[in-house]
Amino acid sequence: MMWIVFFSFIAAGIALCLLRAAKGPTSSDRIVGIDAMVTISIALMVLLGRFFERYIYLDVSLVYAVLAFIGVLAVARYLERGL
Repeated sequence: MMWIVFFSFIAAGIALCLLRAAKGPTSSDRIVGIDAMVTISIALMVLLGRFFERYIYLDVSLVYAVLAFIGVLAVARYLERGL
């Protein structure tokens, strides 16, 4: 029963971040919305790994987090230069 509550909160969080990414007046707002959505989806992968008792999801979520961090740094550097 608790899993339904967790999944519904995660789905609501992803929907709100998607709304922020779609409506963001600046590109920085869109990047923050997408980064928050990626962070919430990483939490979803960890929760799914625990739910299905497949701990490979934890490794995948760690790699996904590192790649997302590098991607946000690259986009922030691109936006900082104003190219």
